[in-house]
Amino acid sequence: MSTLTPQQLVAAQQAGVETFFGFANKAFEGVEKLVALNMQAGKATLAENQEILTKAFSAGNPSELFALPASLSQPVAEKVTAYGRQVHEIVSGVQGEFLKSATEMFQQSQRDGQAFVENLAKNAPAGSEGAIAAWNSAFSAMNATYESANKAAKQLVATASAA
Repeated sequence: MSTLTPQQLVAAQQAGVETFFGFANKAFEGVEKLVALNMQAGKATLAENQEILTKAFSAGNPSELFALPASLSQPVAEKVTAYGRQVHEIVSGVQGEFLKSATEMFQQSQRDGQAFVENLAKNAPAGSEGAIAAWNSAFSAMNATYESANKAAKQLVATASAA
């Protein structure tokens, strides 16, 4: 029967660490994009507020001063909508990268698991065919469950994105 070698354990640990740092880097990239967007929005808001105050101070009569807020409400709504859309794009992009990485990682895990079961079957002692068949059956059931869950998750994400 085959057992894991120290090199295989080290390789598995190294792959886990690399995966963790890959996810962490993607998360930081998303946060970095959100911070940049917020800085840009903050600078724009500051400049717009300065412009509004300048207009308010230079208003010649009260009617001009009272008309100022009404003229600003439409651009503010458009800017809030654009900001929300940009946040959604950033978050969706990071989520898509996470999903892609997780899918690739699971597919590699499936291949590794299948190779392990095949290696186990090759090196199994006589009379263990039933146990090997059970392993294969469990592995197949796990893969089918993953595929169903993955399909449902993709449909959920598509429905949420369409809303």
